[in-house]
Amino acid sequence: MEAQIARTIREHWYVQYRQNGYPHVQQGWVLPPGREQDFDPFVVMADDWFKRGTFSDHPHRGFQTITYVIDGRLEHSDNHGGYSILDAGDVQYMNAGYAARHAEEAFADDVIHTLQLWVNLPKALKRSPASYQDVRLEEAPVVEIDGGSLRVYSGETAGVTGPLRSAVPVQMVELSLQAGAEYDLTLPAQDNGHLYVLQGELAFGPEANEVVLGKTGVGLFNCPNETGQTESVLRVRALQRSKVLVYSGKPLREQVVAHGPFVMNTIEEIEEAYADFRAGKFGPPSQ
Repeated sequence: MEAQIARTIREHWYVQYRQNGYPHVQQGWVLPPGREQDFDPFVVMADDWFKRGTFSDHPHRGFQTITYVIDGRLEHSDNHGGYSILDAGDVQYMNAGYAARHAEEAFADDVIHTLQLWVNLPKALKRSPASYQDVRLEEAPVVEIDGGSLRVYSGETAGVTGPLRSAVPVQMVELSLQAGAEYDLTLPAQDNGHLYVLQGELAFGPEANEVVLGKTGVGLFNCPNETGQTESVLRVRALQRSKVLVYSGKPLREQVVAHGPFVMNTIEEIEEAYADFRAGKFGPPSQ
């Protein structure tokens, strides 16, 4: 049996929040802008609290989003007729491809709390059609483990496959553990990734005490090998009743230029995206 590689946390920090006032109440960068090569294939990840009027009709090109609802109700609409309301624990996936135009708003008078991850698209897929997929909480399979549970939104681990179908494969899981419980999370060996602690306090690493992180703690783990091994393991131990989201994806290793709502390979392609939007090539506003 092939030995699994033990993952280590190479860098970690706590999210710093900015109070924005109404309607974008509070924002923190889980993965801050400007470090696309470090996070590859991920671009940024935002932790937002907002009311209606924050993310009305807007365009995107060149990447994917994975939005996880922590609390409140998220109303989605797009200019292809798509509409949905997501609740706590639900996830929405978007492939912006060549031209997406949508709105993501708090429903009614809610204050919505979301995590949104931007995932880069390879150059070959930046002209793909826009698409959306809602993954409801109850649609993501749950694996019961000693002292907790593992909910799989995307990718394959613990013998189950998540329902999210991204243009570029991504693994996304939510691990819940009782105090004192320990779990070895299996990850694709060639993936980069990160984790975000939603509650409690956890220890990570080969001895499960290498790095300790509490709520709003972020840890990066990079691709550990290029030798063809297929699996790696991140050991997690709960010091308190805890919950953590873990994301991973295979790096694209392409040039990345991110500006405003677009993620492309060159600044010229960014300028083209703005020109296309102004020229109406993204279609009518979302309804």
